[in-house]
Amino acid sequence: MRRVVAASVSFLCAIVPALRAQSCEGLAKLASPTVSIQVAKPVVASEFVPAGGARAFANLPSFCRVAAELKPTTDSEIGVEVWLPTASWNGKYMAVGSGGWGGSIAYEAMADALRRGYAVSATDDGHTGGSGKFVVGHPEKLIDFAYRAQREMTVEAKSLIKAFYAKDALYSYWNGCSGGGREGLLQAARYPDEFDGLIAGDPANIRRNAWAMWLAVKTFKDPADVIPASKYAMIHRAVLDACDSKDGLMDGLIEDPESCKVDFKALACKGEDRTDCLTARQVKTAETIVSPATTSSGEVLFPRVEPGTEMRWARLAGGPDPGELFWDEFRYVVYHDNAWDWRNFVLERDAAKAHALDKDVDELQPNLSAFAKRGGKLLIYHGWADQQVAPGSSVEFYQSAVAQSGDGSNWIRLFMLPGMGHCSGGEGPDSFDKIGVMEEWVERGKAPEEILTSHKTNRKVDRTRPVCAYPQIAKYKGTGSVDDAGSFVCGVR
Repeated sequence: MRRVVAASVSFLCAIVPALRAQSCEGLAKLASPTVSIQVAKPVVASEFVPAGGARAFANLPSFCRVAAELKPTTDSEIGVEVWLPTASWNGKYMAVGSGGWGGSIAYEAMADALRRGYAVSATDDGHTGGSGKFVVGHPEKLIDFAYRAQREMTVEAKSLIKAFYAKDALYSYWNGCSGGGREGLLQAARYPDEFDGLIAGDPANIRRNAWAMWLAVKTFKDPADVIPASKYAMIHRAVLDACDSKDGLMDGLIEDPESCKVDFKALACKGEDRTDCLTARQVKTAETIVSPATTSSGEVLFPRVEPGTEMRWARLAGGPDPGELFWDEFRYVVYHDNAWDWRNFVLERDAAKAHALDKDVDELQPNLSAFAKRGGKLLIYHGWADQQVAPGSSVEFYQSAVAQSGDGSNWIRLFMLPGMGHCSGGEGPDSFDKIGVMEEWVERGKAPEEILTSHKTNRKVDRTRPVCAYPQIAKYKGTGSVDDAGSFVCGVR
C-alpha cells in the first residue's frame, strides 16, 4: 500500500494544472474500437444538470465531464461517466456503485464524491432502465451487469485520470450501497488489485431474490394471510416492548435484534378481527417474516428479516405482487418468460436453478484472501432494520470472509446500524462519514473500531450514537442523554 502525508496531497493539488498532459476536449481522442467517447467537455462550477433533471447540482466545483460507451463484447453497451476536477483534485479516485438492476448513472453519488475533490466514475451497468428484462437473449449483458461493467469503467477511468493529470491517482476507492454494495464485493473478489478501499453498504446478496419470492408465496399468495399496513404500528410496539430493553435501555431501538424473540401468538385476536390484534393466519405470517428461508431438510438458504422492521413490512409482505426487483430474477434470468407466475415459485427447486445460473456471475464470493493480502481494506455496513436484504446475510458474509481470508483484524470491518432501514432511513441513526472513515483507515492506518452515526428530523440532528465493529454493540453508560453518543461505550453483547 502506498503511504503519503497530507501535505503531499495538498502540494499535488496545487501543481495539478501544471502537470496536465491532455485538455478536457482532447480526451475525446482516446477513443478506441472498444471505447466510444461521446462527451468530453469542461463544466462550469454549479452548472451541471443531470439528464432529466430540473435544476443544476448545488455547490459543484468545475470539472471535465467525459461520457463514453464501452464495448468489451459485441453485445455490450456499457455507459460510463468520468468526472475530473479541474481546479481542486485531491489526487484520488472513487468509483460509485448502482442500485437494483442498475440502468442509469448515479449522478448524486458522483456529485458527492466530486465535492470532496475526487475524480469519480459511475456506470449504467450495461443497459438502460431499472428492469431485469435486458437479460433475455443477452447473456453477455448479464455479465456486464454483474461485474464487467464496473471493471471496464474502472480501467477506463484510471486511463483518463492519467491522461488528464499526467499522474496516476494516489488512492482508489469504491463506494456503493445495496446493488452497489454487492458490486464492490464482487470487484474485491475478482480484481483484488483494483481498489485500496471498498465501502459496501447493505450488500444486495443476489440470493435474497429467492428469499423474497418465498416470502411472497408464504405471506400474500392467499389474501387471508396478508397483514394490513394498519396493523404494523401495533406489531412494532409489541416488538419494542419485547426486545427494546434487552440492551439495558428503552430508547425505541433494538441494539441486538439477533437475540430478540417475539411471541406473536400473544397478539392473536380473542374474537373477531380488529386493528389491534392478529388473526390466526396473520400470526403465522408474522412468524414467517421473522424466520429464515429453509429447505425441507432444515438447510437455511437465507436469513430472516430482523425484529424492528415492522413499519416497512409492506415492501416484502404487502402484496398483491412481489417487488419487480426480486421477481425479475426468475421471470427474466431463470425462466426468460415475462409471463412467469410468481405463485408457482417453489423454494428448493427455483433457488437451485437461480444458484446454478448466478454462482459464477453475481453471487458473492467471500474468499477475499488476495484482496486482504495485498493490503486492501473493506468496510461493510448494514441496517438492522433493513427490510429488503436480510441483515444476517452481511453477518454471514463477514464471518465467512474472515474464516476464508485469514485474520480480519487489519483488513475488514462490519458495522450493523440499529434501526436503520435499507441503506438509509428508519428510526435509528443512519448517517456517518463513510468516506472519511475509509480514508483514515487506508491513508493513515487507523482501523475503525466504532463509527459516529447521526439521525436527522427535518434536516436537524436529533440523535447521535456510536456503532461498534461487529460483534460488539453500543452500551449505555447509565448516565447522560440517550440521544448523545457520549453516553455510550462499545462492549460485548
